[in-house]
Amino acid sequence: MALDYDQILGPELAFMGATPPPKAPIDGATVRLEPIDPGRHLADLYAASKGDDTLWNYMGYGPFADEAAMRTWLEGCAASPDPLFFAIIDKATGKAVGMLSFMRIDARGGAIEIGHIWFAPILKQTRQATEAIYLTMRETFDRWGYRRLEWKCNSRNMPSRAAALRFGFTYEGLFRQHLIVRGRNRDTCWFSMLDGEWPEVKAAFTRWLDAGNFDAAGKQKKPLAARRPFT
Repeated sequence: MALDYDQILGPELAFMGATPPPKAPIDGATVRLEPIDPGRHLADLYAASKGDDTLWNYMGYGPFADEAAMRTWLEGCAASPDPLFFAIIDKATGKAVGMLSFMRIDARGGAIEIGHIWFAPILKQTRQATEAIYLTMRETFDRWGYRRLEWKCNSRNMPSRAAALRFGFTYEGLFRQHLIVRGRNRDTCWFSMLDGEWPEVKAAFTRWLDAGNFDAAGKQKKPLAARRPFT
């Protein structure tokens, strides 16, 4: 039954819902995302993160005093359906070199967020790191049928803000006094990508990730320009 009252309403949709992310590996050319398994991933992740406590500056957890402490945390991650945590596996070495998650999963409304992202120092600013993010986008839009993908970060986390723009997300605004993390105020920057924007972003990622865009040392020849008008 149509509503009236001279109110302006949004367009009607035929959207029937998205698919909840399955707890299954996601395979790429240089990396694979594997559902967190402490038995498989603990040693690699602890070794990869050890010695660089700055990894955890904007997280609500870490650094971990020892491997046992990280195991306890990873066991909680493995048992969680939302956030749904994945280890990032470098296919060249077979080792876990970082983590990310799908979270705030709203399959009915078609919105999902990627978060809890951390890369080991060896992974930062590499083709593998960028492909890991690309895989989350590909699954979100092409495989699971979501309408909206979100990225949020501490407003003081300038590398994360820059990464969101580089990857083609659109800045939506600042949520002031959004959280308290480690006893400190956190204002949160919100970014999003919509299904209608994805084809343009996907084309940019495809060009950038092509093997021909990298020299023998693995350095990019041309930078990623997913959606420059929005940066």
